Amino acid sequence: MTLRADLAIIADHVAPGSRVLDIGCGDGALMAALRDRRDVDARGLEIDPANVAAAVARGLSVVQGDADRDLAAYPDASFDYAILSQTLQTTRGPHLVLDDLLRIGRRAFVSFPNFAHWRVRLSLLWGGRMPVTRQLPESWYDTPNIHHVTIDDFRAFVRERGVMIERSWFLSGDQQTTRAAANFLAQHAVFLLRRG
Repeated sequence: MTLRADLAIIADHVAPGSRVLDIGCGDGALMAALRDRRDVDARGLEIDPANVAAAVARGLSVVQGDADRDLAAYPDASFDYAILSQTLQTTRGPHLVLDDLLRIGRRAFVSFPNFAHWRVRLSLLWGGRMPVTRQLPESWYDTPNIHHVTIDDFRAFVRERGVMIERSWFLSGDQQTTRAAANFLAQHAVFLLRRG
């Protein structure tokens, strides 16, 4: 099974034998890869009941829940990593979710679409409309993305909260791209975070 590019980066950088909570785990593809390739004890939280059923059918430990409401129930430092892939921009309280990620996990992976990518800017500038792309396939009225975050916004956001960026990766399509001008050139970003 081939993982989505941001998930592959995360899978390659989770230490073998770790305890992981994947929030917004979808159908459990990342969790299954971590279990099978890295001997990780992975748990998941997912809002969509069909995705929960698909993940459970893979033999994964996934519960239905909402990142905005249900993370408070998890004890402090109960996981080595908390993972939030392509979900931060869909939460009502990203600052509260980030706080919970770093309370629950010793480290956190966060990935998100970069709304400052040049194609998004060009679509708005020339077409005057919100873009629909392979990475952002829904129309503005159908999208789960309620916060349009950019790489530079996210860097400022974590800095203001006293969060350290341990590592970062930037993707253009499915390929990693340079850090130089990432806010303009990268379609997606992946950050590994820890408390300062």
